[in-house]
Amino acid sequence: MIRPVLTEIGIFLIPFAVYALFLIATRSGVFAQSSWPLHLVAKLALGSLLLVVLSFILLAHFSGAPPGSTYVPAHIEDGKLVPGQEK
Repeated sequence: MIRPVLTEIGIFLIPFAVYALFLIATRSGVFAQSSWPLHLVAKLALGSLLLVVLSFILLAHFSGAPPGSTYVPAHIEDGKLVPGQEK
């Protein structure tokens, strides 16, 4: 459960990291308050939220079992453990 949460946090931070790399490349003050105006932080936050929503949509659409498949849970068959599978 923690891996998807950390993945989404990482996706949210991508625009901020790209902007910080831009500030480093242009030799601007990364930690200077003038480099992070409120309107720019708001735009970065909106872009981040858009990325997170798109990742949720893509995750819901392209992950999981194919339509019409049935999941057979792990079970013991002839004394052996058979892992779960989709049929």
